[in-house]
Amino acid sequence: MENRTEADPIITRVALPGDVPAMLACDTYAHIHACRGDTVRAAAGKGQCLLALHAGQVAGYVLLHHEFFEHGFVPLVVVSPAQQRRGVALRLLAAAAAACRTEKLFTSTNQSNLAAQRLFASAGFVRSGQIDHLDEGDPELVYVKWCR
Repeated sequence: MENRTEADPIITRVALPGDVPAMLACDTYAHIHACRGDTVRAAAGKGQCLLALHAGQVAGYVLLHHEFFEHGFVPLVVVSPAQQRRGVALRLLAAAAAACRTEKLFTSTNQSNLAAQRLFASAGFVRSGQIDHLDEGDPELVYVKWCR
């Protein structure tokens, strides 16, 4: 699956295992937390990862699985610092919604992450609920988007 228009230089497609090193290179969290690499490698190996390319370089990626109460779920959206605020995350979430095999697509973020909350609202997600006690004092806010 490749997604691009002539006016838009960003390409989204399913990530392949060979893409993982470039994906992790653009992920500042992965530079500090090696376990991120294991998560991304596993997702790419299962076809549960989409990436965004700009000028042939990885601009970001999103993980998507369908094991959240048998619905689609995006546990992670990453955009390279050099590509932030350019619509890459919106494109990745749109690609995840297009690839979602269920009627509803869920995601979540901490209450303290205002940027993610704005991103999800811009991408058409609405608040669905809250999970307490994952990170004490910082509830997890759950969002949903209807895909079909």
